Amino acid sequence: MKLEIVIPKGRVYEDTIDSIVVPTSSGEINILPGHIPLVTEVEPGGIIVSKSGEKQFLAISKGFAQCLGDKISILAEDAIHMDEIDESAVEDAQKRAEESLATIEKMSDEEIVMLETQVAYAQAQILVKKKKS
Repeated sequence: MKLEIVIPKGRVYEDTIDSIVVPTSSGEINILPGHIPLVTEVEPGGIIVSKSGEKQFLAISKGFAQCLGDKISILAEDAIHMDEIDESAVEDAQKRAEESLATIEKMSDEEIVMLETQVAYAQAQILVKKKKS
């Protein structure tokens, strides 16, 4: 199967894989070769890509995934490979977003959703990074 993960800045992952586990709004799904056509909402969390007996871990923000034939396309707000995650920078970003959420009564609904997404994505990165430890 071919996997492509695209964020607004460009393509962050493209390769032929054996399977992928994706966090969705209805729980984690494991996509294997021959999977039925699928379009689903992706939730912030960890992605597990299996290729040639090895696993790769990525953190992903919210977005959408499509499985059609032997191609899986994921369009997300952000995604990062485990090896590229800077834990201290992520923890700082999470802290700033949480502090901003403390002033929730002064924010629009869009600002609240954006900050909640930033916090969820930061938590996903930390969890993915700790899998390696």
